[in-house]
Amino acid sequence: MSTTFLVTGATGNVGRHAVALLLEAGARVRALTRDPAAARLPDGAEAVGGDLTEPDSLKAALGGVDGVFLVWPTVSADHAAPAAVQALAGAAGHIVYLSARGVSDAPEETQGFILGSHARMERLIADSGAAWTFLRPSGFAANTLQWAEQIRTTGTVRWVYGNAGRSLVHERDIAAVGVRALLDDGHAGAAHVLTGPRTLTQIEQVAAIGEAIGRPVRWVETPAEDVRRGILARGYPAEMADAILAGQAAMAASPEPVTPTVEQVTGRPATPYLQWAADHADAFR
Repeated sequence: MSTTFLVTGATGNVGRHAVALLLEAGARVRALTRDPAAARLPDGAEAVGGDLTEPDSLKAALGGVDGVFLVWPTVSADHAAPAAVQALAGAAGHIVYLSARGVSDAPEETQGFILGSHARMERLIADSGAAWTFLRPSGFAANTLQWAEQIRTTGTVRWVYGNAGRSLVHERDIAAVGVRALLDDGHAGAAHVLTGPRTLTQIEQVAAIGEAIGRPVRWVETPAEDVRRGILARGYPAEMADAILAGQAAMAASPEPVTPTVEQVTGRPATPYLQWAADHADAFR
């Protein structure tokens, strides 16, 4: 009998790759989604209704599950998180959780809005009794899709801290490490820090997008307060806006390092950002 894995966030940037890679490996895949009828999943994946923020809705998805690829649906480990983690841990032997680079291993250390949420989730999972693996990626390359509309309409990116250095990681690489953690021995209790193969400033990232789409893209440095107002205008809380800007400032002062973890776990080098930009070129055209 093949192993069965539950993937949450199965239609998102990372989860959809986890579904595809698990299927390629011959595993049975159950995809948790709020609306199974609307989920566009690869052939062979089983869409099951449920909502992590409503733990009682998870029962149908958890029967016979051997492991879970867990993407929490918000940037806040809210009141539903303890019950949801316990439900997952009670059904599955292994939880692979998509966390974030920068989460501290010291439980007493106070962290910011986003990292603090991930730290709380990690503690809940570590205390749940299930085997666990934490994926701590640097910035998602997919986060630069926030520039897509600007690039399509103006050929310009107006943002802050152009010299902030990021070792952006392809979402497929994150999923690939998580899949190996579920399928292979030796990953229980590991916190894998995942990056791309190079650190690039945001100005260099914009230039790579221009190369991928075949036309120059210009960077225009924008005052941090203007960017903050724009983030708030899109409905994000002030704590998140402040966390984003603080993170950008920190990476301008101290660029993100590169780790070899993707290659060590998957057996192939991490994907360069330029390749990510080529993979997503249509979004910027």
